[in-house]
Amino acid sequence: MNIPFLDNWRKRQGGTHSGALAAAVETDPDGVAELLAECELLRVRAGQNGLELDDTPASLTALDQLPPRWRDDPEELPWLGNDAGLYLGTVIVRTVPGAAWDVWPSGQPVVRLESGREIDVVAAGLDWAMAGSPELSQVYAESAEG
Repeated sequence: MNIPFLDNWRKRQGGTHSGALAAAVETDPDGVAELLAECELLRVRAGQNGLELDDTPASLTALDQLPPRWRDDPEELPWLGNDAGLYLGTVIVRTVPGAAWDVWPSGQPVVRLESGREIDVVAAGLDWAMAGSPELSQVYAESAEG
């Protein structure tokens, strides 16, 4: 996964990309959460459709209702899907008690629920962007249940 904002941090720390993210989650979880919440492309595309993303479950439902015009641009599709997954993770981390960002050894950011269950939110976002399923709100609802 390519997370451009980590490049400078990684260079300062002298680590690998995946190691940088894992170290950042350990040392500055709030800072990483803020960086992962940026989701600039998704926020711009949502705004172009009159939707302001406010990091709430209701915004996931609203995203599910948008016409999937991004599917017309094969170059933008994976980036938007990545952002959708990070946004989904952001909503879960901010609204589900005990949920937190974690990193798999591959460097993939995931959300770990209080129960210990891990959710590959980036994969869910990519599936949503490419096929519309599962809906972001559905993944959130399943996560909120534990």
